[in-house]
Amino acid sequence: MDLDEVIEHYHAAAGQFAKGNPEPVKVMFSHQEDVTLANPFGPAVRGWKQVSDALDFASSRFSDGEVADVESLARYITADLASILEIERWRAKVGDREDLSPFDLRVTSTFRREDEGWKLVHRHADPITTPNADGPLRGLSG
Repeated sequence: MDLDEVIEHYHAAAGQFAKGNPEPVKVMFSHQEDVTLANPFGPAVRGWKQVSDALDFASSRFSDGEVADVESLARYITADLASILEIERWRAKVGDREDLSPFDLRVTSTFRREDEGWKLVHRHADPITTPNADGPLRGLSG
């Protein structure tokens, strides 16, 4: 697959993640020991085992969700490395909440060409701060 196809699959996988299923996203990640993840559910982690565990925990916090839209802000692409900056617009039940909450994530993703093709080697996602201190992502790590 070319990089655009990989990114399209990555966005579809995020939709499954919003439903509580981490497996499609985990397939997109490199399984090398230099892979990293930084998300709102805990500290940044490095290494496939730690990233896999963090993805399992984060996805367990979501249910009945979707990634409704992705806005591409920037792409920096070389022959073997690509970094993209996007805004992901989600709707999901977060934690123990019964209602679907809309929220936006500011996401930087870095892909590397590996033997199996383009793989995600870094993802950093954080909620875009809202004026409401009780926004849908408050207390995500707990």
